[in-house]
Amino acid sequence: MSSNIYVGNLPYTTSSDDLRSWFADHGTVTRAQVATDRDTGRSRGFGFVEMSEGGDAAIAALDGAQLEGRSLKVNLAKPKEDRPRSSTGGSYGANRGGSSRY
Repeated sequence: MSSNIYVGNLPYTTSSDDLRSWFADHGTVTRAQVATDRDTGRSRGFGFVEMSEGGDAAIAALDGAQLEGRSLKVNLAKPKEDRPRSSTGGSYGANRGGSSRY
């Protein structure tokens, strides 16, 4: 069974290739990706690994493991929640209808 695994508290120097090699010791990795900031391209300190087999063994072996002084948090990834979009488009006061109270 395929597993989508969340890996948190990563050192900021971790690459997707690093993730792939760590998890490959425990099974078959189909994808490994470190999340990066879209503006700077720097790591956000977490990532995801998809494994076609060995996911449970990888979680058991790597959750809590120390890496560069950081304790990894490794567990099954939860589905991304749908968040309602704001009707204002994210800008303050955009939906005021043109009238001013001031």
